[in-house]
Amino acid sequence: MRFILIDKVLSYERGKEIRALKNISLAEEYLSDHFPSFPVLPGVLLLEGLVESASWLVRLTEGFSHSMILLEQARNVKYKSFSTPGSQIEYRVEAKMIEEEVSSFKGVGLSSGEEIVTAKFGLRHFNLASKDAKMASVDAKVTASLKERWKLLSP
Repeated sequence: MRFILIDKVLSYERGKEIRALKNISLAEEYLSDHFPSFPVLPGVLLLEGLVESASWLVRLTEGFSHSMILLEQARNVKYKSFSTPGSQIEYRVEAKMIEEEVSSFKGVGLSSGEEIVTAKFGLRHFNLASKDAKMASVDAKVTASLKERWKLLSP
């Protein structure tokens, strides 16, 4: 299964901030297991929504120059409430710093105006070909796919 935790980007300012939206549907498979009688979006996926939002900001700021953007560290993650099917989460992420290979952010996820998750986190960005030149074609395919997805998400 592949998780895509952003349905739409509401707005962004290159290098500074991004606002994105996630609609929670009971059709999402992981909700049937977490928890069967009280389905909620798992906390780790709330954090991943912040990370995914920040990753788009990095891509837009750097002109899609890196195929891989991964969570390097998460600090001060606080879960304040649940997000259930039928609800909507707005992710607001602010860049503290975006450099060539690393970036850091602070973010908040809100549902019905209420904070449900906050975090400070860092990302690492790179291309697979920087360690193995044979991977350049994979980098190109990943980047092309991300650019196509951006067309669906962009404001």
